[in-house]
Amino acid sequence: MGAPCHSARPLSKARAIMAHPLPQPRTVRAAAALRGTIAVPGDKSISHRSLMLSALAVGESRVEGLLEGEDVLATAAAMRAMGADIVRQDDGVWVIHGVGVGGLLQPETALDMGNSGTSTRLLMGLVASHPITATFTGDASLSARPMGRVIEPLTQMGAEITASPGGRLPLMVRGLCPAVPITYTLPVASAQVKSAVLLAGLNTPGTTTVVEPVATRDHSERMLSGFGADLTVQETNHGRVIAITGEATLTPQQITVPGDPSSAGFWLVAASIVPGSDVTIANVGLNPTRTGLITALRLMGADIAECDRRTVGGEPVADLRVRHAALTAIDVPHDLAPSMIDEYPVLFVAAAFATGRTVARGAHELRVKESDRIAAMKAALTACGVACEEYDDGLAITGTAGAPIPGGATIASLLDHRIAMSMAVAALHAQQAVTINDAGPVATSYPGFFASLDAVTGITTTGTPA
Repeated sequence: MGAPCHSARPLSKARAIMAHPLPQPRTVRAAAALRGTIAVPGDKSISHRSLMLSALAVGESRVEGLLEGEDVLATAAAMRAMGADIVRQDDGVWVIHGVGVGGLLQPETALDMGNSGTSTRLLMGLVASHPITATFTGDASLSARPMGRVIEPLTQMGAEITASPGGRLPLMVRGLCPAVPITYTLPVASAQVKSAVLLAGLNTPGTTTVVEPVATRDHSERMLSGFGADLTVQETNHGRVIAITGEATLTPQQITVPGDPSSAGFWLVAASIVPGSDVTIANVGLNPTRTGLITALRLMGADIAECDRRTVGGEPVADLRVRHAALTAIDVPHDLAPSMIDEYPVLFVAAAFATGRTVARGAHELRVKESDRIAAMKAALTACGVACEEYDDGLAITGTAGAPIPGGATIASLLDHRIAMSMAVAALHAQQAVTINDAGPVATSYPGFFASLDAVTGITTTGTPA
């Protein structure tokens, strides 16, 4: 059973929204070819969840391969603020001593989420069923992102949530213990909303149920089961029905985090579009709810081979070898959207080099990511000489049939790590250098991206405008 409800201490004043540091421009020039082996950072989704669930287990958990980007570090800091003992050892292994489900403590100050929407939404779920109050702040980009989709079900469970206008940060969550179990049907496919409700259900007596009409990434379900939660998943005519029985006791685990398939996506596209390329990406997680980009690229003719398939920590893993190939335009199947929503920006880049007109739609969620990724990528590609047509839910892009794009532009990253990295990939096969006006946000998910880029291209990107 979960720990008893305790009265919350008064909340200290929230500090101001985190200021973004000075812009870090980066100029990228065309590469002759990409060659070598790349180790991508640990999967961001799994890294967040491994810290959260380890912090709710009773005893010591150990996590290897954790993504040490700013987003995940924000989760670690928040769990420390709520009582967990989290230490990174010199060998890179993270050791977490948890407080137990129901044992989260009142944070003394606001929880600064930086740029991390995942941290914010999932931690809102944890707080919602604990007898504590937490204020969430973030940077300018995160503070512009609506939180209404997660506020609605958590409010139904009894949490009191006070948000800034438009359901945005800064916001305050006052948890209810015991919370009210609900059955919630997701109005829009969202693994973050699903996970927030399931995490709230951990400390809620009775059964909390989420109905998914369209399946989304299932890392939360896999990991909750691995930690010993009473969770069931049923496939029905109405979609996937996930039920969790609350007041759980979680058992500490040893976790090895596989490489992030979203981070691997940049190299899959880069090697596909630059002639002569032959790259192996080691230890990539191939959870079937995350492989939409690989499916789409293969439909376009990409040469992607899976080597040494294996299972690590309950997740399928393989090394991916990708070689340059002529890409052909496709109509991207709408049902791939949930399994590649974060990879659409780099898919747009692949389409820019294909033969014909690629139509990629069904991705309304891109409008409310770190930036409006549909508008941002249209502006960026257009500035580099690529013909694009914008829809409310995606783009149509006319490719160059493998020829270099004109390039020569300065691109606004809009504090969005995926816009910055996607356009760095586009620059690798451009007639003129492309400058990203601020590559600093790349550190949120892939701190070593540009070092790896320099290593596999044999050239050096520069940190000042051309």
